[in-house]
Amino acid sequence: MRRRVLLSWIWVCSLLAACGPTSFKSELRGETTVPAGPPGVITQLNAFPAIGSFVGLDFNENQDFKNQDVSKDEVDSVRLQSLEMRLLSPSDVDFGFLDTLEFFAKAGDLEVRIARRRDITQLGLRAPNPVLRMEVDDEELQPFIAAPAMSLLVRGKGRLPEQEVRLQAVVVLGVEVNFF
Repeated sequence: MRRRVLLSWIWVCSLLAACGPTSFKSELRGETTVPAGPPGVITQLNAFPAIGSFVGLDFNENQDFKNQDVSKDEVDSVRLQSLEMRLLSPSDVDFGFLDTLEFFAKAGDLEVRIARRRDITQLGLRAPNPVLRMEVDDEELQPFIAAPAMSLLVRGKGRLPEQEVRLQAVVVLGVEVNFF
């Protein structure tokens, strides 16, 4: 009798666990190139180059969502956990050309800032291949993820670097799904 009760209890618990909330991380990577300014001339950087792979995102096509067997319509909450900009090349350059950098989530007419960094030149990020860790805004991104398409926009100010600079953005999203 006790064994039957125990087995029933284990079955109920496993059923509830399968229906309960689950969370996972989704990582996005993209690259962009900041063009070099004219030699010997300080040229303002007023428009940051777009990261092509961050435009028109459909999270039903995202591999992390597929691995979890989750559609974007099943997502209850999404929050940015971290965002880093890595200077890939040339290896002897630092972020001294940037003053500010901001990332925004955009879907249709909806737009919200998700990360920022100011006074970048004061951070002392030196070559080779420094990593700029962004300050994350605590914004709910579920409406953006559920939209037909979402984009991550980058806005920055500073000066054009003396040589072309290739950057990689690494975005980590915390995704929560509730199967109740």
